[in-house]
Amino acid sequence: MLAAVAAVLCSTACVRSADRAKSPVGTTSIRLATDWRAEAEQGGFYEALATGEYARRGLAVTIVPGGPGVNVPQLVASGAVELGIGSNSFIVMNLAAEKVPVRAVAAFMQKDPQVLIAHPDAGIRSLADLRGHPILLSDASITAFWVWLKAKYGLSDSQVRKYNFNSAPFLADKRVVQQGYLTSEPYTLEKEAHVKPAVFLLADEGYPGYAAMVLAGDNLITAKPATVRAFVEASAAGWKAYLHGDPGPGDALILKDNPEMTPDVLAQARNKMRRFGIVDSGDAAGGDVGAMTDARWATFFKVASDQGVYPKSLDYRRAYTLRFLPPASR
Repeated sequence: MLAAVAAVLCSTACVRSADRAKSPVGTTSIRLATDWRAEAEQGGFYEALATGEYARRGLAVTIVPGGPGVNVPQLVASGAVELGIGSNSFIVMNLAAEKVPVRAVAAFMQKDPQVLIAHPDAGIRSLADLRGHPILLSDASITAFWVWLKAKYGLSDSQVRKYNFNSAPFLADKRVVQQGYLTSEPYTLEKEAHVKPAVFLLADEGYPGYAAMVLAGDNLITAKPATVRAFVEASAAGWKAYLHGDPGPGDALILKDNPEMTPDVLAQARNKMRRFGIVDSGDAAGGDVGAMTDARWATFFKVASDQGVYPKSLDYRRAYTLRFLPPASR
């Protein structure tokens, strides 16, 4: 844990310490730890930083890019950063189950972009056709959306194979199915391997989880509620601008933080987020980007607790708070 914190913070936050030192008097410094390297899936936060949405609200924000092995909730809980991004609803619910004083204050993806990818000629026309096929899953996915998949479609743990974020095993065997992100692997496979895969967005099949949630520690929520509210408001404005305005400022910062990223990958990811309503459908369909509701969380908890992931007695409301969201979105 300490090694991961040191590596992440020193790779970005430390080199930007001079910038924070120059922050105007009266601003509040916020370090935001993301759940992966800089990409379009974080575009709204980068856009809010680049266009001054945070600065106009008195926030001096530093984005700390994540990567493999970085535990964002631990960074927030330990005080290494003030805020972090929670990738999926299981991560947030686990915090409640473990009584970690960190919770979600907004959800900037109404649909989890998680997909399963199959070869176009493998005879898989729906998720129900996955029975008997080897499925490449990461360790984190086995304890997350895999729980829902098994329950809904009668799949078996014997189908699971280790996924190390490398598509070579998928390409080598047409029977194999792999996990991915709607905005990432399908495009990469088509561009680099010339395979146009069959793609199944779990959210459109009934998977009820949020994604890209902002995590805040209870101490920050209690001591600086205005800061948390300002961050949520600024991030919502950033997401609207990134998807429906000029994404250039946000893209420029993403490309600076992640030299391996390319403009074409960013462009196709934005297009898919718009096309599939990843950010502004569901609870945010009325324009309240970042919205969460008690009803949606109750649905998610029922799915997970019915499968024995959490005890039914768990106070799942510890996982989130709606106090920083517009009243209409609650």
